[in-house]
Amino acid sequence: MIDPHLQHVPRLGRHPSRFRLAGAPVIAVMLGSAISVMPLIAQAPVMPPFGLLLLLSWRLLRPELWRAWIGLPLGLFDDILSGQPIGSAMFLWTMTLIGIDAIEHRIVWRSYRQDWLIAAIAIIFCIVGGVFFARITGGGDIKLKLVAPQMLWTILLFPFVVRQCARIDRWRVMA
Repeated sequence: MIDPHLQHVPRLGRHPSRFRLAGAPVIAVMLGSAISVMPLIAQAPVMPPFGLLLLLSWRLLRPELWRAWIGLPLGLFDDILSGQPIGSAMFLWTMTLIGIDAIEHRIVWRSYRQDWLIAAIAIIFCIVGGVFFARITGGGDIKLKLVAPQMLWTILLFPFVVRQCARIDRWRVMA
């Protein structure tokens, strides 16, 4: 006879749905990009780009999950919601993912600190690139000193976001 405690384990022998496996990371990044539409009054950019943070977190946490082209549709979604010039996040996120792919081919085993350094470089690249795209499309004369606190805040927030992605990932792969 089967032990009665084992009869009520619903996850035993089940597989998660394909939508849950493929859709949870994409939806998480899209929700992160949607945070930028929150009504917040500030004279300088203070909100970190949560869509970018989640994209980097998923990419560094699960390298096999996405190809580099995923930066195009997710970047377009971020551009539409954030008000950046269309194509800026598409270009910057795709270049960031290609750069991470190139780094992964060189460094096979990475530590947590190396992931944080890679993310910091990617964050600085994307924020400075966003300033550049805003400047060339008529966004005014934006100084890098203005976005420096946002860069620092985003880099310091990265470990927390990776931890949250790990929790979502654990839920994602469990049936």
